This record gives sequence, structure tokens and C-alpha cells, in this order.
Amino acid sequence: MKWLSLVLPAIVLSSIFPTNAQAEVDLVREWSKVTVERPVWLAVPPDGTERNFLVSQRGKIHILPADRSSADSTVFLDFSGRAMEENKFEEGLLNLTFHPDFKTNRKFFVFYTQQNPKVARISELTTKADDPDQADLSSERILLEIPQPFWNHNSGNMLFGPDGMLYIAVGDGGKKDGKFNLSQNLFMLNGKILRIDVNKKSGRLAYGIPADNPMLKTPGARPEIYAWGMRNPWGLVFDKDGALWCADVGQERWEEINIIKAGGNYGWNFREGNEAFVRSPHTPPEKTEFIDPVFTYDRTWGISITGGEFYNGEKAPSLKGRYLFADWGTGTFWSVASKAAEGEADCREFKKTKGKVKPTAFCTDSSGETIVLAWDGKLYSFSE
Repeated sequence: MKWLSLVLPAIVLSSIFPTNAQAEVDLVREWSKVTVERPVWLAVPPDGTERNFLVSQRGKIHILPADRSSADSTVFLDFSGRAMEENKFEEGLLNLTFHPDFKTNRKFFVFYTQQNPKVARISELTTKADDPDQADLSSERILLEIPQPFWNHNSGNMLFGPDGMLYIAVGDGGKKDGKFNLSQNLFMLNGKILRIDVNKKSGRLAYGIPADNPMLKTPGARPEIYAWGMRNPWGLVFDKDGALWCADVGQERWEEINIIKAGGNYGWNFREGNEAFVRSPHTPPEKTEFIDPVFTYDRTWGISITGGEFYNGEKAPSLKGRYLFADWGTGTFWSVASKAAEGEADCREFKKTKGKVKPTAFCTDSSGETIVLAWDGKLYSFSE
């Protein structure tokens, strides 16, 4: 199969040959002796300890050894005994992020699923006061539970923004076709990007609602909503200018990358990519405005986007400052310029594994290098 080399932003969607050559970048195994089932996230606490915390979808968080040739990881948190999964494909322990003041307050946040009733849960915990390598499970404070009609499309990516607020990506609840149109229902949290203040409380909520959240004064809308119209957003990251990037997994024809703006509607399930969704059972209200993706690719490229991270390491200089993403099905890796939001995508393919590597996430390790997590439990960095 011949792979096209550039797809322009969806405003003027087109495919042409690359304007810039890109040498192939090598994938190099990291922590090769550590075995973790279904790694989905790697996080580094902002406390100067340079520890790397690896999240396993099966319910454990491991602290990876400082010596990357060692097999001696430490179990930091173990939720594996909880009833997290009806289906092991997408449910489980999905994310970890540390409070910006973790060094002093020891707080961190996890996103995981629970059954009977089926919910996605965001909880706050702390480390043990006398052992920073152990989570204090008794400290758990449930912030938010989101009902889930099905087992898939939970998402779960979380990160703190430059404003100190916690941003949370939530999938549309699953199955296919956006069956219940939850992404467009502003009374539901499914299919949304949420924004909350974990340092405050609003009314009876366990968290605060930022005063500038866009839906705060919209009747019938949940005030946590920052943006909506997402299907299965996977890969939140802020660029150096403070713009929030998010890859969203498609269904029939298009995979997409979006720049998330306050109050933006990204179209699902009325739209997929920059066009009307071919199987949509719903018709958008008149004068509904959608924000187009800044980048899309179709089924000749792959079947499921995994985003994404800006490369700021030193081992692969040709990727410096570029947004990295890949396809879970084909194992092909690309980068686009940070100016994709301005119409300058400059997409470059830099690695093709023919499905041998199924990337689940792009993360940054304690040394500042990008780490690719793979479905089979392997971890990789980039090198030239």
C-alpha cells in the first residue's frame, strides 16, 4: 500500500506529496525487562524526583526503576481487585495526573471505570505521608462519576492546564454511531472536554466550577463542559503557546486532530472529520456551528488515531517541536507542524511498523524524551 504524505487541514482537505523529506526515526526499547500488561499512560510528578509512573489498564500503577536495564519496578497503586471491567478492551484504570503542587500536598488524580452501575470515575488521592512511593488508598476522594451506557469510548485523558485547572476528556459512551447523541446533549458529560477546579468546591460538588467556563450560564447545560461534540478523544496536550490539542478517534471514514477552544462544538455525531457523518441518525439544529479539525486522515492511512505529544527531546532532532501521533491499527507514525492550526500542517511520516507496534499513548518521561506505550506492554523512545 502506498501511503499519502500530507493531508491539509480539513478547511481545505487535500492530499499531496510531502514538501519536506523526513528520515526514518528508530524506535528504541526502554525498560525492556519490566513487564506491564496494557500500559496506557506514563506520568512524571512535578516534585524533582524524576520518577516515572506507568499506568496499567489492568489496575496497577508502577514506579519504573531509575536504572532502565533493571526489572525492579515498584507497585505504587493497586486497583486490580476492583470491579472495573465488563470488557477488557477499553475499560479499566485509564489515567493518572499529578497536582501541580504535588511536592507539598501529595495529591494525584486517577480516572477509572466501575461496574454496577457502570460509571467512569475521577478520584483524588494522596501518597502516604511516610512513603512517597506508596499511594494511600484510604485517602480516596471521589470527585466525579459519569454514567456510561456501554463499555467502550470512555477516554480518560486528564491534564492540568497552564491556568491550573484540570481538563478531562470523556468519550461519547460507546457502541457505534453515537447511538444516544450524548456528545451533543449539554446536560450529559459524555463526549465532552471538561474543565474543573480541584482546589475549590462549588455548591454540593466535590470540585469547583471555574468562573469563565463557557456553559456556566447556559440553562440546562452542565457547567463543567469546556467543549463538546467529541467521539473518543484520546491524547490531550498543550502546546508552547497554550493551545489545547486533542486527537479524536473516528468511526467510518476519518481520524482527526483538533484544537480545543472554550465553548467549541466539534461535531460528533452530526459530523466526522470535516464532513457530515455518513451514518448519523440525527440532524443538527439550524445554524449550528462546528469547529473543523486542523488535520484529518482517512482509511487508506489507518483505522484509529493515537495522539499525541509535542517532541521536546534531544535524541530525534528532526522531530523537535512537532506534534507526534500514530495509528493504532497500522503502527504508522507521523508528525505535523505546530502551525497546523494556522493551515501549515506539513505532515511527515517518520516510522512504519506495519502493525507490529500498536501505540496506545505518547508521553514525556523524566528526561524530557517522548515515550511511546504499546499494546503489547513494550515502551519505546525515538532516536536518529
